[in-house]
Amino acid sequence: MVLVPLAPESSTMRAYRITYTPEHRGGSPRTHAGHEWLYVLSGRLRLLLGDQDLVLEPGEAAEFDTRTPHSMASADGEAVSVLSIFSEEGERIHTNRADDVA
Repeated sequence: MVLVPLAPESSTMRAYRITYTPEHRGGSPRTHAGHEWLYVLSGRLRLLLGDQDLVLEPGEAAEFDTRTPHSMASADGEAVSVLSIFSEEGERIHTNRADDVA
């Protein structure tokens, strides 16, 4: 997985371009404090969100409270890139614990 920060460190919202590589499997759905908004730039994203198993295509978006169990990975074994915006709480989980990234 590749994370490219897009917002200044002083911002209360965190924006990243995230590329999920074919090797990234997503893992078990996790929960944490925060909020997330994402937009699929390229590829097909598999988003497990609560009891939903969704596949998002380029141009589609999702927004959710990260206390809902969630996990993300490629839907088809190809790289997928998303623009993702987190609250501060959500950003800490996604960038500091590589094994727990949703």
